[in-house]
Amino acid sequence: MEREEIIKLSAVELGKKIAAGETTSVEATKAYLDQIGSREKDIHAYITIDTEGALQQAAACDEKIKSGELTGPLAGVPVAIKDNMCIEGQLTTCASRILGNFVPTYTATAVQAMKDAGAVILGKTNMDEFAMGSTTETSYFGATKNPRNTDCVPGGSSGGSAAAVAAEECAAALGSDTGGSIRQPASFCGVVGIKPTYGRVSRYGLIAYGSSLDQIGPLAKDVTDCATILEIISTQDEKDSTSARIKEGTEEAKTDFTSALVKDVKGMKIGVPRDYFLEGIDPEVKEKVLAAADTFRRLGAEVEEFDLGMVEYAIPAYYIIACAEASSNLERFDGVKYGYRTGSYTDLHNMYKKTRSEGFGAEVKRRIMLGSFVLSSGYYDAYYVKALRVKALIKQAFDRAFEKYDVILGPVAPTTALPIGQSLSDPIKMYLGDIYTVSVNLAGLPGISVPCGTDSKGLPVGLQLLGQTFAEKKIIQAAYTYEQSEDVK
Repeated sequence: MEREEIIKLSAVELGKKIAAGETTSVEATKAYLDQIGSREKDIHAYITIDTEGALQQAAACDEKIKSGELTGPLAGVPVAIKDNMCIEGQLTTCASRILGNFVPTYTATAVQAMKDAGAVILGKTNMDEFAMGSTTETSYFGATKNPRNTDCVPGGSSGGSAAAVAAEECAAALGSDTGGSIRQPASFCGVVGIKPTYGRVSRYGLIAYGSSLDQIGPLAKDVTDCATILEIISTQDEKDSTSARIKEGTEEAKTDFTSALVKDVKGMKIGVPRDYFLEGIDPEVKEKVLAAADTFRRLGAEVEEFDLGMVEYAIPAYYIIACAEASSNLERFDGVKYGYRTGSYTDLHNMYKKTRSEGFGAEVKRRIMLGSFVLSSGYYDAYYVKALRVKALIKQAFDRAFEKYDVILGPVAPTTALPIGQSLSDPIKMYLGDIYTVSVNLAGLPGISVPCGTDSKGLPVGLQLLGQTFAEKKIIQAAYTYEQSEDVK
């Protein structure tokens, strides 16, 4: 097969071609490496490209496929991994100077699951430093650009993974989502991304930002690819204390997400929160998302508007909790055991201070300081404890909604992709751009972003579908039905 044919295929389609002998994993890997060579100078989706290692993995996969040892849907398929997931022996930087020389001695559980399934890892993708940002501009290694328009950001913090998929520099990718960091770049780049229920996918080997919020998930060309990858990486993991322990035999425990790829929403109850369409949303985004709601009506779903509540409290609660957890998690990066250490210092405390001052970027420092403040004596109860109470109320608001609805429908972001540089000059505006995504992480819910058209500038608009905890199948079925509808095709 020709390079252009290979890179146009979805991950599952490519897996079928490799299994049928129409191409090989080595040919597919070379095709994607060639594409990286031609596009990467304009996109900068990767921090590390493992050319030699990827070709060795591909050759080994081809042998295992021939012998019948590898038979899964992603056997031999080239993928990319966000650079906050550890891979043994491979540079893992979190896009930060402070981890610029860090090579882990172990592999993240989700990444190992992909490797065990036969996926070939091309390299590590760019991201906002320590996943702190919504644009992939805070990376120490430079900003990633949106393949749909290189004057715009790809979203963040998994912007490198989303851009790599959109630029056809990999068949699919893994990202992480703390407050919308899979769904928002998926929306900006016009690809599909799933944030699973908290605890569905192991966080072992994911370098933590906000431990109670972080979750690994897939970014891919279509819903089928995302469901297939989620099926592979979903596992109960003894190495992760936050990994969900679900009673066996229950519907929630089943991870056969590809069985939900059914084109049918007849009788499905879909709620549309009025709160999501008030001030601040771009009129074109509003129009496209409401048009998607009409599509669901036409396809037989029961769609109605309702008042979700608590929306205005989501951003302050999220940033208090996330920054508090970040200030705690990032204490370990001090120049002692691993990572960057300042070149000259007078004593231990001076070494800590200079290492962290030189090693962390501005946005990371801002969040560490905010987190340290809300956890400090005298402010802990006023801010952090109050934010935890609001988090519980947000979960209750969603629980009430899911008593009535199977799926909640809304926008992913209030705008399409922003011009490069605009958000960095106004951090508060960047934070407010997460208004439709952060509450999902606070409540631990699953969410999916699916393209639902473009605005007048040709930039993609994302549709967000949310489900109750461990109800990924419902949002996958709804998203797949929408994706396959005539309105989208």
